Amino acid sequence: MGCSSCGTAGGKVLGCKSNGGCSSGSCNRMNAYDWLANMPIADVDSACRVMEVSFNNGSRKDFFRNNTTNLFEKGDMVTVEGVAGFDVGVVSLTGEIVRIQLKKSGTPETDPEIKKVLRRATDRDIEQMEQQKAREAEAVIRSRAIAKQLNLGMKISEVEMQADGRKATFYYIADDRVDFRELIKVYAREFKVKVEMRQIGARQEAAKVGGIGSCGRELCCSSWLTDFKSVNTTAARYQNLSINQSKLSGQCGRLKCCLNYELDTYLDALQHFPENADVLKVAKGNAFLIKKDIFKNLMWYTLPDSNKQYPVTIERVKKIKQLNAQGVIPDELEAVDVTTMKPKEIEPEFVDVVGQITLKSLEKADKKKRHGGNQGQGQGQRQQQNRPQGQGPRPQGPQQQQGPRPPQGQRPNQGPKPGGPQQRPQGPQGPQQQRPQGPRPQGPRPTIEPKKPDTNWNEIRNVEAPYEMWK
Repeated sequence: MGCSSCGTAGGKVLGCKSNGGCSSGSCNRMNAYDWLANMPIADVDSACRVMEVSFNNGSRKDFFRNNTTNLFEKGDMVTVEGVAGFDVGVVSLTGEIVRIQLKKSGTPETDPEIKKVLRRATDRDIEQMEQQKAREAEAVIRSRAIAKQLNLGMKISEVEMQADGRKATFYYIADDRVDFRELIKVYAREFKVKVEMRQIGARQEAAKVGGIGSCGRELCCSSWLTDFKSVNTTAARYQNLSINQSKLSGQCGRLKCCLNYELDTYLDALQHFPENADVLKVAKGNAFLIKKDIFKNLMWYTLPDSNKQYPVTIERVKKIKQLNAQGVIPDELEAVDVTTMKPKEIEPEFVDVVGQITLKSLEKADKKKRHGGNQGQGQGQRQQQNRPQGQGPRPQGPQQQQGPRPPQGQRPNQGPKPGGPQQRPQGPQGPQQQRPQGPRPQGPRPTIEPKKPDTNWNEIRNVEAPYEMWK
């Protein structure tokens, strides 16, 4: 399983140039992230000398002891001990993280059965490994045909050849026990190798084949999941999922492993629900429990006289149970209206305001600015259109001072305004004058002539100033 960024096509590396052994681990399924890679080594003698080596694109891993003087890093090709020969693999983990992996697998670091690393893989070793890998596809087809001729209830899933071609591992799937003593003799005579038969399950086969799940992502078993736990339909019932075999089954034909991911959360939430509340006695008959909704804290019941389902709160169910224990039968279940229920909003104690400004808020502010500018521009254009033709620019002059307006309701009716839009001269404002209180006189307003400037700037421009003035 190679990632798309550094996958190999025709023997040519396309992406990160690491030949499928990048440090991110994306090229290697069942990989472990080395989060202790940058930890300094205080004592070289006390460093871990055991390495984790992966074979067959990460589908199989094993531990090997490095007794050589070479220092290997992740992604290096190494030649290790095999069965009556040697094998070639890729270093997947080195350093202190290997001790954690050894403890997880229950293998002591001083175990004498751990095989050794022979040398760094040479060009000859890699060439032999590629020749043997080219035989695997034909060996799968031929081995399946032989098993079918012998009428054995098994399926050969994969054949893994050792790098030197002296041993082959046949992975098979079978529902019952298979007597393959005769099959081993035929395989040894046909392929001229030492045969090892290894039975795997349906989930292991799906991990080797790989694929995309219904969620749109790579299968968990082929990307990161290493241990397969048993999954049963009880996990689906706790999560209120419909028991549909086609929807709950994965590509391996078994129940999906992801059914166990959220099971603990559902079990913790169901602890707040009352127990032994499958049947409640009401006046209309016995109410039977259908399902439990942990998100809205409701329990759904149905009555024998109707097919309708009634959502009841947890507090009401507990109260009905107490009444039934006392021999009292309530009249109704008191179902709630789910459409009017709103989820409880819990205000967090600390709110991180970083990144709370979204693009939508910025767009709204931009629209308001543009709308205000366009509105002002439109008003100016409408005033220009309403101005009669032939009228010159507005005269510049002092603004007419107006006193405070009388309160609303006391303003007298104004007379008709003179024809054409009213012109207000603009100019410097003087001191404000108090306007006398009283009704505003009717009639045309007096026109105010603009104030003429006292200085004649044309005469000043024609005067030639001496050179010293401008120096």
